[in-house]
Amino acid sequence: MKDATVAAGLPAGETADLLEVDEDFTEYAYRHGWTDGLPVVEPTPERVAAMLEHARRGPLETIAVLPPGQGVATVEAIATNAVMAGCKPEHLPVVLAAVRAVAEPSFNIYGMQATTNPVTPALMINGPLARELDFNGGANCFGQGNQSNAVVGRALRFCLLNIGYGTPGELDMATQGQPGKYTFCFAENEDANPWEPHHVERGFARESSCVTAFQAAMLVNILDFGSKTAESLLTSIADAMASTNTNNMQLAGGDLALVLCPEHAEILGREGLSKDDVRRFLFQNARVPASRFSEGLLLCVKDWRNENYKMIKPDTQIPVVDDYRHIQIAVAGGAGSQSAYIPGFGDGWSQSVEI
Repeated sequence: MKDATVAAGLPAGETADLLEVDEDFTEYAYRHGWTDGLPVVEPTPERVAAMLEHARRGPLETIAVLPPGQGVATVEAIATNAVMAGCKPEHLPVVLAAVRAVAEPSFNIYGMQATTNPVTPALMINGPLARELDFNGGANCFGQGNQSNAVVGRALRFCLLNIGYGTPGELDMATQGQPGKYTFCFAENEDANPWEPHHVERGFARESSCVTAFQAAMLVNILDFGSKTAESLLTSIADAMASTNTNNMQLAGGDLALVLCPEHAEILGREGLSKDDVRRFLFQNARVPASRFSEGLLLCVKDWRNENYKMIKPDTQIPVVDDYRHIQIAVAGGAGSQSAYIPGFGDGWSQSVEI
C-alpha cells in the first residue's frame, strides 16, 4: 500500500514508494482514516497494476483536483482507491468518469464536501457498459446486493475522502450525513423507459456509455399504487416534491432528480406525455404557498432566492425550481408502484460524462 500521501493524492507528476504493512490492512487503513469503516481490499502493487491496465491513460495523468483539500486525483490514486473499494479492473473507467463528473465546476463538489447538509453524489450508469458490467437498474437498484453498484459508488466516496480530504467531522461537516455516503450508484432501466435514455437526452449517442452524477440530499419514496391516470399520478408526485425543507425549495439554484419506477413511467408514456410535459406539470404544481413556510424558513427564501422573492406575500406560490427544465427525469426500479424524488443541494447541477 502507498503511504498516506499517495492514498490522498500527490502533486501532479509525483509518486511515492510502496509501504510494507505487517498488520491487518483493514485495521491499518482505518487508523489512517482511509476507509468508510467497513473492510477494504489491500491495494498491493499487483492489484493496482492490474487495475491500471484498464485505464487507457498514464498512471500519473491528472483527472481532477478534488476539494476541499485540493488533492490531485491522478489515475494511479483513483485506481488505488478503487482497489480498496473492491472494484474489478473493468470498473476503473467508470470510476474515472465519475470523478470527472463530480469535478465539473458547476456540480459544486466543493460545497457538497464541506457542507452540514447530508448531500452526496448519486451515480447513474447508462449505455452498453451498464449491461456488460451488470449494474442494477431493476429491483432494489438503490439497495444492497449488486457488486457493480456497490463498489463503484464506494470507490467514488473513497476518492472524495482520501484525495479530496473529505474527512467526517474535519472538512466534511455533515450534521447527520446519510447512508448514501457509503455508496450511491445505480443504472437506468432503459428497457422500461418510454422515452429516450437519459444520456441520449443529454446529447450522447445511444451506443455510448455514460455516468451521470446527481446531487442527492436525500431519497424520498413516492408511494402511489392507486393512480391510473397521468394527472392523478403527477399530482401525487408534485405533492411529494412540495416540501419547505429542501435546499431546492429554499435556494432554487441547481436541479433535482425524479426517478420513476417502470409502472409509473408506463402510465405517463401510455398517455403520450413527453418528459417536458411531465416537467411542466411538476413545475406548475410542486409549489408551496409562502404562508406554509415557518418564519425562519421564509427569511431563508427571501435571502437566498432571486430578487422576485424579496417582497413575497402569504399567498405567493413558491416553486421547487425556478425553471421546469431543472427537473431531471430517469427510469429505474422493478415491479411495484413506488418512485423516488431526489432533492439536490440547491446550488449546483447534475453532470453527465462519457465513459
